[in-house]
Amino acid sequence: MLLDDKLLNKNDLNRSYRNWFFFAEPSHSFDRVQSLSFCTTIQPVLRKLYPDDQEYKEALERHMQFFNTEGIIGSVVVGMTISLEEEKAQKGELPGDVITSLKTGLMGPMAGIGDTLNWGTLKPIILALSTTLALSGHLIGAFMALLYPILTYFIGARIFKLGYSLGREAIGKLLKSGVMNRIIESCGLMGLMVMGALSATYVKLPISLEFKLENTEPFVVQNMLDSIIPGLMPFLAIFGIYFYMKKKGHGTSLLILSIIILCLVLSFVGVL
Repeated sequence: MLLDDKLLNKNDLNRSYRNWFFFAEPSHSFDRVQSLSFCTTIQPVLRKLYPDDQEYKEALERHMQFFNTEGIIGSVVVGMTISLEEEKAQKGELPGDVITSLKTGLMGPMAGIGDTLNWGTLKPIILALSTTLALSGHLIGAFMALLYPILTYFIGARIFKLGYSLGREAIGKLLKSGVMNRIIESCGLMGLMVMGALSATYVKLPISLEFKLENTEPFVVQNMLDSIIPGLMPFLAIFGIYFYMKKKGHGTSLLILSIIILCLVLSFVGVL
């Protein structure tokens, strides 16, 4: 579709994206999840594309079906859907079932990518850095957490417009090319490096055990461990937690409670 053939303008697209960014989550339901949010997001666009009340009603019903994806990377699906609805309204050749099928088919892959990049990498890194600065007494640490919503707003806006401009063919090629998998792997490695550096710096697990021998200096276990590998106990603790989570897969609440109890017991008996 040529640029001058477009029925929607920049304001229409920006309004739809803002609706999606701010209201993608509030209307969750067990049976349709984000369908109401999705429908509300593009409702002004549908009203403009379909002046006929019957066509408008059919379009609304089309987007009240089950939908669930990640809000930022998943905005590409919103942009693509608007582009397809615009094509259908203009040419009338695109069946509504095709739009629904493409939207449903893309929501899963986009959710996987978005959860990995945003919730699994970007947000933990920003919050970890923010917490680190706050613990060090830097005022900027209190405000650094605001970077996450600011960054994701502009990232989502770019991806939304990408979905609108590229359309279904280009998005399909992007998924099949393996580019997104390489991006996910790179971000995952970066996240592991940052979390590893922060863990080495701020996780403390000193051993308080001392053995006093006759006519000799006390044997301090922590000094002996530091002479072998500095930071050995925090290293073992972090990897122990990692392998426990990987193998058992239990919730973090139980894990945190277990760590607190274990530390209290070891401290009481004089190990820590």
